Amino acid sequence: MIWVNESIIQEFILLGFSDRPWLEFPLFVVFLISYIVTVFGNLTIILVSRLDSKLHIPMYFFLTNLSLLDLCYTTCTVPQVLVNLCSIRKVISYGGCVAQLFIFLALGATECLLLAVMSFDRFVAICRPLHYSVIMHQRLCLQLAAASWITGFGNSVWLSTLTLQLPLCDPYVIDHFLCEVPALLKLSCVETTANEAELFLVSVLFHLIPLTLILVSYAFIVRAVLRIQSAEGRQKAFGTCGSHLIVVSPFYGTAISVYLQPPSPSSKDQGKMVSLFYGIIAPMLNPLIYTLRNKEVKEAFKKLVARVFLIKK
Repeated sequence: MIWVNESIIQEFILLGFSDRPWLEFPLFVVFLISYIVTVFGNLTIILVSRLDSKLHIPMYFFLTNLSLLDLCYTTCTVPQVLVNLCSIRKVISYGGCVAQLFIFLALGATECLLLAVMSFDRFVAICRPLHYSVIMHQRLCLQLAAASWITGFGNSVWLSTLTLQLPLCDPYVIDHFLCEVPALLKLSCVETTANEAELFLVSVLFHLIPLTLILVSYAFIVRAVLRIQSAEGRQKAFGTCGSHLIVVSPFYGTAISVYLQPPSPSSKDQGKMVSLFYGIIAPMLNPLIYTLRNKEVKEAFKKLVARVFLIKK
């Protein structure tokens, strides 16, 4: 890190995977492909959900929010990672680091809440089908989505401010591929016990509590689905909810292992790999899971493709 007038931070060095140079080219290829798939997949879901009138229901409104979130989530990290994998000097400017930290925290917290909101939507749809349209009206959907985004960004303002107020010590090297709170805390030259306690509290609020609500919702959903008489109805309900559970499980599992795990020297490489999964791989898998397992999305996508080819002709 370079200092101007011995006080102004100009840039951070991101170690990333520089201790394993033989990994850099394979990782570059994997991350580039993942990013392309993520952008294409999430844009497709957004377009399909907006252009097909049959998908103008709460479930796909929240799915559109999730796709937009994942699109931003990867864009705030992957381009910088790709540049550093190709560069000799693996650096990020102070402003870039602050922006990345803020956006990464905001979108991560928002996704935790949004996944819980989506499970509530499924709970109402399956357990209260006759009252679904009354309960999940447009105004409530907008309020739930807005509350998720505002709370996520509000949390990021608080946590980012607390982290960036810490004085940093030489060497100014982040042993990570992005600016994340646990990695930045290791650069502090003062006691970080209070910050770690605050991070733990935030993790409980945004990881454990939403995950508990999701599990409770699905316990009621499973009980309701088992009461459905027709096999086709049960299969459709389990298919829709199964996609959501497949998305939820790895996201919460990896995030909890990073933010609720006590810091230790031996866990730094594990932390990098886990961050890779929930920050890069999970946003790529989400659109694939929802499109491959969802008949309505697949049909809407086929209509969109057919419409595009008709326009070209």
